Amino acid sequence: MKVQWDGHEMATWDQAHAQSLGALQQDWAYGATRVALGSSVLRAVVHVDGVPVAMAQFIARRFGQWAAFALCSRGPIWLQALSAKDKAQAYKAIRQSIPLKGLRFLMLTPDEVLSPDLGLPFTRRIMTGYATVMLDISPPMDTLRAQLDKRWRHRLGGAEKSELTIHRMGTNPSQYRWLIDAEMQQRVDRGLQGMPPIWFEHYAESRKQPSKNILSMRADVGRDRVAAMMFVIHGQAATYQVGWTSDAGRDLHAHNLILWKGIEELKERGIRQLDLGGVNTGRSAGIARFKMATGGTVKVLAGSYLL
Repeated sequence: MKVQWDGHEMATWDQAHAQSLGALQQDWAYGATRVALGSSVLRAVVHVDGVPVAMAQFIARRFGQWAAFALCSRGPIWLQALSAKDKAQAYKAIRQSIPLKGLRFLMLTPDEVLSPDLGLPFTRRIMTGYATVMLDISPPMDTLRAQLDKRWRHRLGGAEKSELTIHRMGTNPSQYRWLIDAEMQQRVDRGLQGMPPIWFEHYAESRKQPSKNILSMRADVGRDRVAAMMFVIHGQAATYQVGWTSDAGRDLHAHNLILWKGIEELKERGIRQLDLGGVNTGRSAGIARFKMATGGTVKVLAGSYLL
């Protein structure tokens, strides 16, 4: 196996990422955004007999001249079906060739469930896996509606008959910054962490086509905004990134309607898969039930590994 660490073209990376329904953290634009915010990015493509079989994007941080840390989150993306043995060889080739000097600490969180096919020794696992809900939105809307939980579908019907109106917000930061500000306050109130506010602006502009990178939807009652959501688009997949609702929006089940309209919009843009984000049935049981009731599949990732 040979690993190529430089000379990659964004268009080629994007094509492979889209075809594989790669995670946000492996999108070229995600890496470009992290660079704009001061991080270093290393991109690897693993070849076997000249054929690319895997690609991985690492976010790296150097500590002086003698040490460095690099994280591959929700990767690598496997471009070919590989056995656990072949994956292990790919990991070894990446570890041995990564262009970092001095003492190196490499960590990755595979976008796979824990299984014998993982190719990583359990002894290198340092954290348990993150759980998210993955929703295939490629079927027709009627099919997607039929697979909704009965209560979720009932609330959607009620929201559709209510005084709620749904609007697609623009991509100018001034048009969605209020939503990011609301998200920041929610994090403070709930003790949560996430992307800094400036990240969203950089990501939206990363390809000079903001409408292809983000989608924001807002629910109003009259002139009052009562709820909103932001989706981050990466290839042929999207991730539900930000959500906010007022008490009035919660009472009217505005998020059910916004998510439904958001799915319609994403489908029109060629998106096939929606990552609804992390679920924690203990700390945020209501949010977890909301996501799981869409008919999506709970995916528990294998965890974090030292490479």
